[in-house]
Amino acid sequence: MVKRNKIVKKLDDTFSIYIRRRYAIDDLAECFTCGKVDHWKNLQCGHFQSRRKYSTRWDKINCQVQCAKCNIFNQGEQYIFGKKLDKVYGEGTSNELALKGNYLVKFSTKEIELLINTYKDLINKL
Repeated sequence: MVKRNKIVKKLDDTFSIYIRRRYAIDDLAECFTCGKVDHWKNLQCGHFQSRRKYSTRWDKINCQVQCAKCNIFNQGEQYIFGKKLDKVYGEGTSNELALKGNYLVKFSTKEIELLINTYKDLINKL
């Protein structure tokens, strides 16, 4: 039996590929917070609400492409991230994600495996 943390890591890896590739054009994607354009493999999956919060960890709106400078060195640029979420997805989106992030969620191993397959399918359709 595969350990749960390995299944979670596999979902993190698969989901990250999807997030970084979903809006890429000719393998180039744009940082959600600063606009830097680079190959999707050189960018990261940034989280508006911390990835420690399972309720938003694999949320397609909560997660956007970010460069390392914004995601790591500038702690995710959360203020800019939130403002842009509201602009792109509608006013109040960042507040909704903040509230959603406070919910305690526990995914079963089966649910995680289903998410892995879902995101693999989405990647294959890109």
